Amino acid sequence: MTTPRDLLIITMDVSSSRPVEQGDLSLALAGAELVDLLGARALTLDDDRIVPGPQGTVGDRLLDEAASSLVRQQPYESVEDRLWRRGRDLSSAYLADLEAEAQPTSRRHRWIPGRTDRAEPTDSPARRRATDRLTSGEPVLAALAAAVGIQDAGPEEATTITDDAVATVLAAVHDAITELEAVRQRKRVEDAAFDNIWRGM
Repeated sequence: MTTPRDLLIITMDVSSSRPVEQGDLSLALAGAELVDLLGARALTLDDDRIVPGPQGTVGDRLLDEAASSLVRQQPYESVEDRLWRRGRDLSSAYLADLEAEAQPTSRRHRWIPGRTDRAEPTDSPARRRATDRLTSGEPVLAALAAAVGIQDAGPEEATTITDDAVATVLAAVHDAITELEAVRQRKRVEDAAFDNIWRGM
C-alpha cells in the first residue's frame, strides 16, 4: 500500500469532527504521492521545484501515473502548482481504484455528498495497516490527516519530520488547503450577500 491509499482509507474510516472536503482530500492525496515518489527516488526537490528522476515504474498504478505526469522541462513545476494540477478530482480516482481492488461494504461517506452507494473497505490487512500507521503517530500520515481535519497535529509530529523535501511538501499541502478554505469562505460570504440583496428587494 501507499501513503495516498492509507490516507484515503483512514479518511473513510476515522470519525472526524467535520466532514472531509473532497478538494482538501484531493490536495492531500497529491501531496502524499509526492512524498512516496520522493521515497522512491522518482523525483527530488530543488528548493520548491520538482526535479523528475529517471523514468521508470514505482509499482503502483496511480503512483506510476503520477510519476509519468511530472513536468520534465525547465523551469520545473513548483510543489504548489503540482498540487493544484494533479489534485483535481484525485480523491475520486483513488476511491475508484480502491473499490476496484477491495471487498467493499456499502456506507455513505460524508465527503461525497448525495452518494449512498459508495463503498468502504472491509476489515483487511490494508485497512489495519493504515489504521496502525495513524495510531502509531507516523509523522507523514499524521500531518496529512491533520491537514484534512481528521485529527489535530501535535508539535511532536512536526518536529519528527527531518527530511527537508518532505517537510516542504507537507507545508505546501497545508497552505493549499488553507487557501482553498479561504476561497470557500469568500464564496459563502458572497452568496449570503447576494441572498440578502434579493430578500431586500
